[in-house]
Amino acid sequence: MTAPQQYEPTTTALSGSQYTVEQTGRDKNFRPEYEARDVVGDTIFRTTYQMYEEQDEFPFVDADGTDICRVKAIDTWDIAGDYLLTDSHTDEDLVIFDNDLSLLQDTWRIRDVDDRSLLAEIRSRGALFTLGRKFLPVGQGIAHKYEITDADGDSIGSIEGEFALFDFDQYEITLTDTSSIPTGAIVIGAIVIDAIQGN
Repeated sequence: MTAPQQYEPTTTALSGSQYTVEQTGRDKNFRPEYEARDVVGDTIFRTTYQMYEEQDEFPFVDADGTDICRVKAIDTWDIAGDYLLTDSHTDEDLVIFDNDLSLLQDTWRIRDVDDRSLLAEIRSRGALFTLGRKFLPVGQGIAHKYEITDADGDSIGSIEGEFALFDFDQYEITLTDTSSIPTGAIVIGAIVIDAIQGN
């Protein structure tokens, strides 16, 4: 088994099991801004979802504004497609986030860049919740909830949102086993998923 650390940005070593991801607002161009914090509330990184036609990008910086990594669309059709996570310091490609287009369930996979082997999967709860978010008048207020599984399909955590009809989305990430997954990629993935599927 490959060590999860090889899939992490070099300047971000996440060892905890609880994180908060929040959309904190929008910039002057109305692009969504996000922040990830650790269990004591310290900022790990920030990003702004830069939306361009087929060239969506997320530049991640630390609390001081120093570049950490970036996620960039490499193959998209609407919300389906592949997004590449690259270390800003080494220019090394770390993982690919891929998404299957489905009305019934949102499924994102974190894969090895070279052989596309599965590292982890993030899957939304059942079809009724997904359809409700898409089609009910107040559907966007229904909180997302995702299960995180490892390469063997074993549950190793969750991403749970709060009801957010008038506020920006906020998620609590809880990991029960961090030994076999790239923790940083999971936290980064939570931001990418919310931004792509919410905008």
